[in-house]
Amino acid sequence: MPFGPLSIDVDDTVLLPRPWTYAQSRWAAELLTSLPEGDVLELCSGAGQIGLAAVHDTGRRLVMVDAAPRACELARVNAERVTEDVEVREGQFDAVLGEHERFVLVVADPPWVPTQRVGEHPADPLWAIDGGIDGLEVARRCVRVAAKHLEPTGRLLLQLGSREQVELLERPFTWVGLEVVEVREEGQEGSSGVVALVAPTTRSS
Repeated sequence: MPFGPLSIDVDDTVLLPRPWTYAQSRWAAELLTSLPEGDVLELCSGAGQIGLAAVHDTGRRLVMVDAAPRACELARVNAERVTEDVEVREGQFDAVLGEHERFVLVVADPPWVPTQRVGEHPADPLWAIDGGIDGLEVARRCVRVAAKHLEPTGRLLLQLGSREQVELLERPFTWVGLEVVEVREEGQEGSSGVVALVAPTTRSS
């Protein structure tokens, strides 16, 4: 199915691309025009469409991480649609990322539906949408990983379900030295979410 400039292979084992999520790719691509040289990391990549569309025609190396074997298979197929150097890693974040790896941009697309509401989305794979009790269990892990692997001038683009969820992450951001710079609402009622731009905290000397 089409996703921005790309054609993406998907099946019913992964979350089908939502058209509004291409806004995250566009924002990432905009950021890459001004960020320093360096690699891009996508967490919870699924079939890889958001990260691949973000680096398309940028020449940036992309590392995509997901724990689901089938998602990684599809991501590798889809990676052939871009000319950039793309590596797909299957497993938990800390297990597949090197201690000293750093990225200028981290794009994270965690499941953010609260467990008690996953029944509202029967067509979606459970693993791809279940974000735990408050919907933020995986998002918190993404925040910790981003803080650890971001370059000092790097940025995190985190996709969530609502501004309220972004606000609930205020303390986790602060604890790891990050802060929200901007939040954009994307999509239309019934098919929407938010993307938060997050940066290392600016501290006065």
